[in-house]
Amino acid sequence: KIMAQSNKSDIILKIQELTFACVDLNLYLDNHPDDMCAVNMYNNFSKQLNEVIRNYECKYGPLTNFGYGKSNCPWQWIEEPWPWDNKFYN
Repeated sequence: KIMAQSNKSDIILKIQELTFACVDLNLYLDNHPDDMCAVNMYNNFSKQLNEVIRNYECKYGPLTNFGYGKSNCPWQWIEEPWPWDNKFYN
């Protein structure tokens, strides 16, 4: 079960960790597509990642400029700090 993160930095760290796990498993599965254990781990991490991203975006706004999260009005994507700025994590 995903631990409840209370601040922006903790949530971003969790997103980074889960993203890394998904990418790593994706690369492994490219070469071992029949590994059911790895597929199950990938699906579990992917589900957690989507949940953490959804929770983040509900609290802080979109992480990407299109495709995954909805925006409030006014358009939130133009608000700073940007996800790649160091001040974003504070």
